[in-house]
Amino acid sequence: MSTFDWGLGRYEDTATRLEPAARVVVEAAAPVAGERVVDVGCGTGNAALLAAERGAMVTGVDPAPRLLDVARAEAAARGLDATFAPGHAAGIPLEDGEADVVLSVFGVIFASDPRAAAAEMVRVSGPGGRIVLSAWLPTGATHRAVSAAAEAVRAALGAPAAPPPFAWHERTALATLFAPYDLEVTVEEASLAFTASSPRAYLEEQGEHPLAKAGQAVLGPRGEGDALRERMLAIYEAANEDPDAFRVTSRYVVATARRR
Repeated sequence: MSTFDWGLGRYEDTATRLEPAARVVVEAAAPVAGERVVDVGCGTGNAALLAAERGAMVTGVDPAPRLLDVARAEAAARGLDATFAPGHAAGIPLEDGEADVVLSVFGVIFASDPRAAAAEMVRVSGPGGRIVLSAWLPTGATHRAVSAAAEAVRAALGAPAAPPPFAWHERTALATLFAPYDLEVTVEEASLAFTASSPRAYLEEQGEHPLAKAGQAVLGPRGEGDALRERMLAIYEAANEDPDAFRVTSRYVVATARRR
């Protein structure tokens, strides 16, 4: 992944909300007992532990030491045999061909060098292996709110506009990325609903997200945090799908790359 510290705040809360997507990814990868699985950007271990429940031999890899500790504790509490190790998408601590399945649930999409990440995932996947990842579609209320936060931080820092991110959600982009390795790419679309008692309650919870914590550290001292929160609240209120509470739906893709 990047050098950003995903151990900030309480990513555990986000991980709980993302578990349904992790289940979709693991179902698509369909690891079986005895297969070797690596979960890249495993966070607190959602996908890694689901694969371990199937009897796979699992290694979760993440750059955030605190999240790895949370994953280890959860594995122990559930009596699951899984290993968790520091690493990132362009530096997976496995030997060549050591994995039958490479998973990444909204993890590799943060890699600073997509080509290096793809090369590394291919390197560790053995003959007949498959790579299965999920990526958000750049649409919907959550995307607009996150983009507003990123723009506010960029403006506060006086930083130049970032280049467009790699299109992990597009089959054509992924096909081009994996073409040098003769991997065929298929993409399926899915969706995930985020709910809360109200738009404001959801926004307050999201304030504990690592990216939000980092943004608050920049905007708070400048007195610009409240204005961003109100802007994000307006986005969520306008997109709310549940007039009695709160619900927004985010779309994502599950992409599979496997040898032809």
